[in-house]
Amino acid sequence: MSLKLLIFDLDGTLVDTSRDITNALNFALKDYGYEELTVEKTKKIVGEGITRLIEKIIGKNNPALVNQIVGRFVQYYLEHPVDYSFVYPGVKEALNMLGNCKKAVVSNKREKLSIKILKILDLIKYFDIIVGSDTAPEPKPSPVPILYVLEKMKIKPEQAMIIGDSIFDIEAGKKAGIKTVAVTYGFRERYELSSADFIIDDLRQLQSCCY
Repeated sequence: MSLKLLIFDLDGTLVDTSRDITNALNFALKDYGYEELTVEKTKKIVGEGITRLIEKIIGKNNPALVNQIVGRFVQYYLEHPVDYSFVYPGVKEALNMLGNCKKAVVSNKREKLSIKILKILDLIKYFDIIVGSDTAPEPKPSPVPILYVLEKMKIKPEQAMIIGDSIFDIEAGKKAGIKTVAVTYGFRERYELSSADFIIDDLRQLQSCCY
């Protein structure tokens, strides 16, 4: 059965958002005595949503502080969503090449932020539905956001594929019963992506995975 739906991760797959995320993190944390994060450090710990990201840095013992820092992060990030972010080479070309398939974004970034970034970078027009960490009841690596998209789009699992740069995308896709593609140019090392059905170095190679 041919593919009818392609589900894309956002950060590290469509857009390199690493520096803007790092800047927002450092702004949120700067008054609390935490060491400033580098872009490389941020890349290693992102992927499970902002609350989990802050918990990785400061721990889970003070939920009130976590919420306070998350609030500061979101406020700053909404004001500076794409100061340094850019669409990866080949992404728009690939999306145009795959025009016959429906397309979705499933991100562990909040829906409002995801939509804002996609609009500013002129990517929103390619997608039929945008799902953020707060759209469905659970974020990736749960299959819930993928199953949510499948239901909304009336697509069977065997007709869909997820494309992402992390193990969270691969796990979510496998749990949902869809094919998985890992990109190597994102935030994770290639060896972390070995469980994907396909591994590609450029999104333009995706066409060969669809048939």
